[in-house]
Amino acid sequence: MEKQDCEMVREMFNDPEIEKLVIGWAFPLSSYAQEKWFENHYADNTNFRFVIETPEDGAVGIATLTNIDWKNRSADHGIKLAKKERRSKGIGTDAVMAIMRYAFDELQLHRLDGAWFKDNIASKTMYTKCGWVEEGVRREYIFKNGSYRDLVVVGILAEEYHDLVKRTHYWD
Repeated sequence: MEKQDCEMVREMFNDPEIEKLVIGWAFPLSSYAQEKWFENHYADNTNFRFVIETPEDGAVGIATLTNIDWKNRSADHGIKLAKKERRSKGIGTDAVMAIMRYAFDELQLHRLDGAWFKDNIASKTMYTKCGWVEEGVRREYIFKNGSYRDLVVVGILAEEYHDLVKRTHYWD
């Protein structure tokens, strides 16, 4: 993530439609606050944020590796696509596959963890396509938009990723 990406990220975090889809929550974010966050987290080696770009549209979202546990070789992963019209075009799948390649091949992590709302079919479809496995459900775990929502807990191991790549020839 570069400093010039801060405005796209700020707009994405302030978008009420995106906010409904994501697990966490955010207060409205000013340009100043986003810039300060960037400066304070730029050198953090346990939380990486990557901008997703396409040749046609430039920056369209972010993908993350957060809470990296270097001893146990694990991390959390998430993705947000800012431009609704760019969803369901394979950009998310490519971003998840690229993050896994970086996490497993470059950083030598052993597992990635994630989660989605039980009714988020788009996330389920994308992550299942990328080899992620449902590991459980946290019932009524997230309070959002006036009600409690179930959270599906998912993960993928390095071995599962490598088997998927070999089977599908994804990077060929």
